[in-house]
Amino acid sequence: MMKLRDSLGNPSTLGWSGSDPCKWLHVECLNDRVTRIQIGNQNLQGTLPPELKNLTQLIKFEVMDNQLTGALPSLSGLSSLQVLFLHNNSLSSIPPDFFAGMTSLNSVYLDYNPFESWEIPESLKDASALREFSANGANVIGKIPEFFNSIVFTGMESLHLAFNYLEGGLPLSFSGSTIQSLWLNGQKSNSRLNGTISILQNMTSLNEIWLQGNHFTGPLPDFSGMVSLKVLNLRDNSLTGVVPPSLLSVSTLSVVNFTNNKLQGPMPSFAKTVSVDMIPGTNNFCSDNPGVACNATVDVLLSVAKKFGYPASLADFWKGNDPCTSTQAWKGISCAGGDILVINLKKAGLSGTISSNFSLIPRLQKLILSDNMLTGTIPDELTSLSNLTLLDVSNNKLSGQIPKFRSNVQVEYGGNPDIGKSSTSYAPPGAPGSTPSGTGGGSDDSVNKKSSSGKIVGSVIGVVGVFCVAGLGVFFYSRKQKRSSKVQSPNMIIIHPRCSSDQDAVKITVAGSSTNSGVESFTDSVGASDIHVVKTENMVISIQVLRNVTNNFSEENILGKGGFGTDFLFENSFPCRLLMAKTLQNHHQSFLSVYGPLTGRVTTKVDVFSFGVILMEMITGRKALDVTQPEDSLHLVTWFRRMHVNKDAFRKAIDPTITLDEETLGSISTVADLAGHCTVREPYQRPDMGHVVNVLSSLVEIWKPAEPDSDDMYGIDFEMPLPEVLLKWQAFDGNSSSFLPSGDNTQTSIPTRPSGFAESFTSADGR
Repeated sequence: MMKLRDSLGNPSTLGWSGSDPCKWLHVECLNDRVTRIQIGNQNLQGTLPPELKNLTQLIKFEVMDNQLTGALPSLSGLSSLQVLFLHNNSLSSIPPDFFAGMTSLNSVYLDYNPFESWEIPESLKDASALREFSANGANVIGKIPEFFNSIVFTGMESLHLAFNYLEGGLPLSFSGSTIQSLWLNGQKSNSRLNGTISILQNMTSLNEIWLQGNHFTGPLPDFSGMVSLKVLNLRDNSLTGVVPPSLLSVSTLSVVNFTNNKLQGPMPSFAKTVSVDMIPGTNNFCSDNPGVACNATVDVLLSVAKKFGYPASLADFWKGNDPCTSTQAWKGISCAGGDILVINLKKAGLSGTISSNFSLIPRLQKLILSDNMLTGTIPDELTSLSNLTLLDVSNNKLSGQIPKFRSNVQVEYGGNPDIGKSSTSYAPPGAPGSTPSGTGGGSDDSVNKKSSSGKIVGSVIGVVGVFCVAGLGVFFYSRKQKRSSKVQSPNMIIIHPRCSSDQDAVKITVAGSSTNSGVESFTDSVGASDIHVVKTENMVISIQVLRNVTNNFSEENILGKGGFGTDFLFENSFPCRLLMAKTLQNHHQSFLSVYGPLTGRVTTKVDVFSFGVILMEMITGRKALDVTQPEDSLHLVTWFRRMHVNKDAFRKAIDPTITLDEETLGSISTVADLAGHCTVREPYQRPDMGHVVNVLSSLVEIWKPAEPDSDDMYGIDFEMPLPEVLLKWQAFDGNSSSFLPSGDNTQTSIPTRPSGFAESFTSADGR
């Protein structure tokens, strides 16, 4: 006590004379031990000595409203101290262990001291009996500690930390706390306190909330549990959304401050007993007249925004009472005749889930929500939109199954790794909840790797690819012969090469797709040898044919390496690759009729998927299944989708042997999009091959070989568009059935439908 008197300058106003401190004014003792020092508001100067921690029986220490300076000494170990009032002084610092051992501390006031920047120390947790902690304007920095909870402080009633430099959000540990008075207003840090205030709805003991002057965002919480709330001060933030009716029902409410936010919906009408600070025009209410209801369409859109968490990016524009008015157009909303036709919220920074209330916009034609961070599922209710033609939810974080939309609705959902995932261990291609095995496509890779059935299907798809490529070689090889044969139908071919009697020749045989075993054969004489062509339901291709068309598999003719070895698919010129892929696709029905028996149930939609994988191989130069890659890059389809989401990553994923310029990159991007559409999880969501034809035709209308054959007997000008080249070939053969374009549309090259094919294909057929 003598050290304390000396450090304060022994002012006469204290009347601290004599050698017995228990007889001094403002001091109380018990059993000759000092228990109280109450010298607040005495105009004192000086410092506080470190010897104060020796007053082990001290219960109250009050020195507020003076001019004390210097560092605050550690009072650790004062286990009897209950009240500590140090506010309104000029103390310069507070030690980290200041509160250690203060197990009886009840009330702490540190307000308005120019402390050096400090964070609320861990040692405060020792003060488990704390009821009041106040450090307004005390230069507190950092985040609000998570230990302000009902477990550490079972009876805390007041937490006042206004006018500091706090940042970050409200701690989740506030949930269930006993705090009644919360002051966090007026933070001076750059980011201030921010995030949502939703945790407040779990702080049902609150009777006053001061959060004004921060950067809080998002909607107001549910106030139905705050039966004692009196003061709610939220002005000067960026809060969004509709004022919940639960707030209007709080009977104890006396003060509400909402000015300068981004609140939406109807302006609330409070009871006359409530003092309201809600200046018109400082929020985004649909009307500045309290209690006036919003337009029904506005209500629907706000219910949609609610599922997104009422983002500020929408609140800045979604205001007023008419989303279609030209003077105050709502962001992403396109209207005609007062009806919303298009909602385009691409790259709008959205999170949350997709609201089923989109279905309440009856004339909606296009809903674009791509490139956001949406989670959850695609609501089934959206299928009821009778005018919907496009739903684009690509590049989000959606999951679950794709609802069954009408066949004329284009659904884009690539770039959602978890979409379409099924808990079933395996389902065959085309079955609900399935994905073609070995290609990823959003299914569980571990399930694919463990499923022997999946391996079989993957092998079948690979064999199909081999036959497609082999067929392409045979096609070009046969064209270079002197009109050696007549092919009656693309799905009825047996080719016996001139050297078919060679004992070294190995033949590949594929079972026919028909039970018809009839054979019709004929021969044409070419030079000294005959080529025997037989009309049947089987196709037999000898290895010798492949040797001929590849110059005995010359290294010079290797175009690339696919998932099943070297293959007629990769080359430095992207247009050449594109043409070859398109040619494969042009004859897809022929090949499909040959390989249906391999899988037992191959459909056009599976064929489209396989072709999409070919496009991915063509772009990246990678195998469909590459066991040399890391686990997350093992399957081409899933890896490709992940790369395609990011522009820079996708550019690096392109085969480095392709010479990239802006035109080629544009073509690759188009083909990449097409590949993604072809390999979507649900078969009925994949495009028809007619759509694929048109996409590719627009990219290779003009094609010229790198080294045109000067001896070409067809007289074809390779400067002409590809469809015309095919027509020339048809005319030369005098055979219009093999590669005749579909209908009268010369912009496509779809072969005629093989016998036995349905007149049309629907979503159901696609399965």
